Amino acid sequence: MKKQRLTLLLLVAVLGVLFASALGASAEPVTLTLGSWRVDDVEQVNRLLDAFHQSHPDIRIRFNPTNPPDYNAVLRTQLTGGTGPDLMYVRSFKVGQDLFAEGYLEPLTDLAGLEENYSEGSLAAWGLDGVSFAVPFIAVSHGIYYNVDLFNKHNLEIPQTWEELLQVAETLQAAGVIPFSNGSKDEWDMNEIVFMNLLPDFVGGREARLEYERGEVPFNDDKMVAAFQALQDIAPYLPQGQEGVSYYDAQQLFLLGRAAMFFGGSWDVAFFVSSEPDFEWSVFATPAPAGRSTVVTFHPDAGLGLNSASPHKEAGLTFLSWLTTVEAAKILADELPGFYPLNETSITLQDKHANDFYALHEGKDVDARFVWPELQSGEPDGYLLTQTAALAVVKGSMTPQEAADYLQEGLETWFTPTQKFKK
Repeated sequence: MKKQRLTLLLLVAVLGVLFASALGASAEPVTLTLGSWRVDDVEQVNRLLDAFHQSHPDIRIRFNPTNPPDYNAVLRTQLTGGTGPDLMYVRSFKVGQDLFAEGYLEPLTDLAGLEENYSEGSLAAWGLDGVSFAVPFIAVSHGIYYNVDLFNKHNLEIPQTWEELLQVAETLQAAGVIPFSNGSKDEWDMNEIVFMNLLPDFVGGREARLEYERGEVPFNDDKMVAAFQALQDIAPYLPQGQEGVSYYDAQQLFLLGRAAMFFGGSWDVAFFVSSEPDFEWSVFATPAPAGRSTVVTFHPDAGLGLNSASPHKEAGLTFLSWLTTVEAAKILADELPGFYPLNETSITLQDKHANDFYALHEGKDVDARFVWPELQSGEPDGYLLTQTAALAVVKGSMTPQEAADYLQEGLETWFTPTQKFKK
């Protein structure tokens, strides 16, 4: 009898194990959504996610990007309505800090790999009061794309100063070539891609930016006026009817060989490579005026955060921790040329053009886009002020001095450090 009972107990135990295994085999993996503004990167990001899925088969992540200009508004609507993605691209500084302060982002306190693999500066771009709310993901660089064949045809060298850049533009225009392809139909282009590109060459890098932010100098000082003057100086070298030229149009003017240069960012590298233009192209740093040091805008662009209302926080934290690894950084560098991993581990870039763009800031001072760290915290925010002023200067409805005054007068309504200069 005892033997029969023992046999029965063993049978029950074996059946229990088999039943549990069957349940585990048939259980569906946890599925999370990942929101983003990068609609151009679906295949590349999915390959990054596939690498995670291979090592974490119990977690699936579905990439669901939104059209870039709509992302901020769409994401906020989703979050306030309780339909936000589990994971999301988070913009650096003010925009991300607002989401965290309002409780939409999970604090990443003690996330494995975060403190070890990122610089203090990178963490600060996605932190508030010492608390991180997103994993630093990618940075982008700014510069000028140029048609090497056209430069060679017209015996032009890469300009080393702003004055030389204007001379190159004059030579090209005289030869019937559009010097710069950029336009202002997409208003952010003239502000974010052109003005923020050249601005630090005239006002200085990070330390100079901090002088403005601490109220040591006004936003309409001579350096700021000179930056708007530079924008006015290149206006004659933009396409005829530039007010109707969109960002896409500008890319095409360059890719078709009709324009010799394009103020742009490293994020365009993959698109330009895939477009296979029939000429050689490369990039150079936007040069500073004679007597000043060239500063490269190298911007912390996107972090990845976790929705504080996600029902799958544990799975989300597992993914974010994996993102801090060298494995993830290497895949990211290869799959998204022109988007640079912020992981401090040295990564070899496979794409030549991405590597060339990355090399632009070597040995130079670098800084984030001027208005991002502090000047978007009030109304009117610094981004909209510089955008309005930049567009007006290019269109001739504001002088450089008026544009700088407009920036100062707008900021002094709320930005306390600069209110001492209020007239």
